[in-house]
Amino acid sequence: MLEIRDLTKVYNTGTVTEMTLFSHFDLTVPDGQFVSIVGSNGSGKTSLLNILCGSIPLDGGDVLVDGQSIRRRKDFQRYAMMGRVYQNPSLGTAPNLTVLENLSLADNKGKSFGLGRGINRKRQEVYRQELSGLGLGLEDKLDVKMGALSGGQRQAIALLMATMTPLRFLILDEHTAALDPRTAEAIMVLTGKLVKEKQLTALMVTHNLRYAVEYGDRLLMLDRGKLALDRSGAEKAATTTDEILQIFGQISMQ
Repeated sequence: MLEIRDLTKVYNTGTVTEMTLFSHFDLTVPDGQFVSIVGSNGSGKTSLLNILCGSIPLDGGDVLVDGQSIRRRKDFQRYAMMGRVYQNPSLGTAPNLTVLENLSLADNKGKSFGLGRGINRKRQEVYRQELSGLGLGLEDKLDVKMGALSGGQRQAIALLMATMTPLRFLILDEHTAALDPRTAEAIMVLTGKLVKEKQLTALMVTHNLRYAVEYGDRLLMLDRGKLALDRSGAEKAATTTDEILQIFGQISMQ
């Protein structure tokens, strides 16, 4: 279980632009839950993900996993149990390395690195099968440099790389925003499949309201660091895109 307790986050402390984004904010996410998070720019969506991943410090409160605080763990320590896919496909992969080399790096996550070969050729067939499951024809591109692939292909591989080793949490930071509509649909189908098959706890920030409604079993809307909406189960399943859009409109007028 993931818990955020009494979270406080202040930007530009002591300046004329000081802004308190989160003030005594609480959130609990049970194991296996797929949470979609929406909100306007500046609502705190990405800041929340960065706090969970340890990319930015919190000014008060705590982050706990199974009741144990991870507040003082560095981001690289948290990534032992977290995988993250960013909006920009280039951030999750190494463009000058081949697909095989990228997958090998991801496959070695959490293991010790020495002076031996970083590529395990015996794993090539496993990689080929994993790539084949993406349905993008990547299984025959193991020796192609990542930078030569399209953004959608790179994002699909980034998603695969993030979930190759055992992990608890999948963090999706607007991971379809930079893709064309057709490719974004394919990535979302792949996302739903991986989350379900690997039984992950997933938090997905998105500006696509339809994806937020159609995917996951819980929907959160943030507004200036506060929860404006929290729906799960049957209530979430009954939520429509038009309804969410209407709530957005009401918030923007306040």
